[in-house]
This record gives sequence, structure tokens and C-alpha cells, in this order.
Amino acid sequence: MAQSLIEHETISTTIQKAKEVKPFVEKLITLAKKGKLQHRRHAISLLGNRSIVAFEEGEPVKKGTVVGKLFSELGPRYLDRAGGYTRIIRLAQRRLGDNGELVLLKLLGADEPVKRERRGASKKRARKKAKATGQAPAAAEALPAEAPAAPEAGAEPATPQDKQ
Repeated sequence: MAQSLIEHETISTTIQKAKEVKPFVEKLITLAKKGKLQHRRHAISLLGNRSIVAFEEGEPVKKGTVVGKLFSELGPRYLDRAGGYTRIIRLAQRRLGDNGELVLLKLLGADEPVKRERRGASKKRARKKAKATGQAPAAAEALPAEAPAAPEAGAEPATPQDKQ
């Protein structure tokens, strides 16, 4: 299933199978982002190296391999993304036979936005940063960073850090 997802970038499957294959594919894409030979070999050992074949004018034409596409297209596509390369979209259809719930498992495109952080987390981070610098949280956000003034030649240093 992981090979098919990498080859076609969208597959239709049941919810259980999609949830099972999603972390595996995300780990493979993380390997592809690193892009070294050892990571390519590790991906081949986990995934295999199936050829991608397309039919043009009734004749089979080899387009490359699954691992080649993973490392040449998908790895560079997600370089700026920290994770979450796949999406599960529930379909209204049910599978014929066992009435299983169908979903689309798809790789995100390069144009889809990264989820924004929550506001509470950014405020918390600003408070931690302000506490580390010794300023009040509101003052840390409002005031720009100023360069420290150079001490005069005969003046005593104001802080222990200035003595060094």
C-alpha cells in the first residue's frame, strides 16, 4: 500500500488500513528528506524498489522506481514541513462485500498550508522568552531589542557580565 501511495499519491482504502500505513509512509518521507545514500538504502530495505510503469499507446513504459520518486520528488517537496505529510479524507461510500468505511489516503501537495500554531502556545513561548531575558512579557513583545551602551573609560561596570 505504501508503494501505491507513493506512486499515485492518492489511494482509496478502508479507515483501518489507512491508519496503519500512514505512520509508515511518513517515516519514509522523513528518510527521503535527509536524502543520503544510507537513507536511500534503508528505504529500499523497508519498501522494496518497484518500478513505476505507465502505458502509452498500449505499450508499457518504465517511468522510474518508487524509491526514486520518493527521494527525487517527495523528499524535496516536504523539506520545509516538520511532519504531517498525509491526509485521511472520509468518503460517504461503503465497500461492497463487508460494508467497510472507505477513505482517501493522500499525500499533501506543496501548495497546502502548514497548520498554524495555537495562540496559547505562542503566548506561552513569548512569556518564557521574556522571563529568560529578564523583561516583563508585555515589554518583551512591545520593545525592540536595543544594543547595550558602551561603558565609559573610567566607569565601574554595572553588571557582573560587563566585568568580563
